[in-house]
Amino acid sequence: MTRSLSLGIEGSANKIGVGVVDQTGAVLSNVRETYITPAGTGFLPRETAIHHSQHVLQLVQRALQEAGVAPAEIDVISYTKGPGMGAPLSVGCTVAKALSLLWGKPLVGVNHCVGHIEMGRVVTQSANPVVLYVSGGNTQVIAYADHRYRIFGETIDIAVGNCLDRVARLLGISNDPAPGYNIEQKAKKGRVYIRLPYTVKGMDMSFSGLLSYVEQLVRHPQFTERGVCDLPDRRRKAQPLTNVPVPPNETFNADDICFSLQETVFAMLIEVTERAMSQVKASDVLVVGGVGCNERLQEMMREMAAERGGRCFDMDQRYCIDNGCMIAYAGVLQFLSGSFTTMADATITQRFRTDEVHVTWRD
Repeated sequence: MTRSLSLGIEGSANKIGVGVVDQTGAVLSNVRETYITPAGTGFLPRETAIHHSQHVLQLVQRALQEAGVAPAEIDVISYTKGPGMGAPLSVGCTVAKALSLLWGKPLVGVNHCVGHIEMGRVVTQSANPVVLYVSGGNTQVIAYADHRYRIFGETIDIAVGNCLDRVARLLGISNDPAPGYNIEQKAKKGRVYIRLPYTVKGMDMSFSGLLSYVEQLVRHPQFTERGVCDLPDRRRKAQPLTNVPVPPNETFNADDICFSLQETVFAMLIEVTERAMSQVKASDVLVVGGVGCNERLQEMMREMAAERGGRCFDMDQRYCIDNGCMIAYAGVLQFLSGSFTTMADATITQRFRTDEVHVTWRD
């Protein structure tokens, strides 16, 4: 079988990544850089795009060098079309189009979510699992049917990763290497469980009320780490709340909030995922997306899958976190199935739903 090589560029959020893979999913290179902001802050589109533009060409060179291939050996250029932040997406799209013209290679625009799914399937060798996709911008429970990745449940407001990031900001937790990772480490030290809002509406989830509740917790008299709260001035000046239910006569700290937060939001995710598995009569589940690196989430998912007589497939940070390989692999699958992107159609879209993609490469 002739080898087809794809170079993929991913830059939908604060990571810019480039990877080279072949049509079997074999990874030849996988390099990336992350835009990290000070604790208590998030990343804005313009500054993130500047970061990506400063690193992307070096990453392309590194990816080719580590893969040991020349531009002439690349068969297709793949890039993230969406969803994501507009300005960072534009950097990847622009570079992909330039390389396509410079090297005379076809171009494929890839759905970011589908990239996660296909990379997860090939890395874990999971044939047809229900997929829990959890990241900073997306929270979806997905199953494949009739050439589409169907969304069985999703967040109705903010994504679970965004919720974790904003709690990290409230608590002044470092963004290096990632706020979600640092929340996970603090949660391991938590000892006091605080009951937080648990909002599952049928097959959908809501995280904004939980976030508002945590905003109140950091002003509670029993919270021991005064001054870490990164709230607007009007909220800082408000009187501490005493009507938020917490364990009586017990102080709590940021570790306890992180512990309670993880236990609550992950239980919500597990509940909806298990319900989707029951509906489609599936026993296996695949966890993808940046939040999918969380060891506690993986542990809870494995327990649920085992109770159903199935398996949980998960990955480490190489492929769970946004990377160029996932775009390269989804792109080569799309290309070999006869689909590519013309230069006129080589655009981006910040809202590109998973179920909009016609999955031509699966039966």
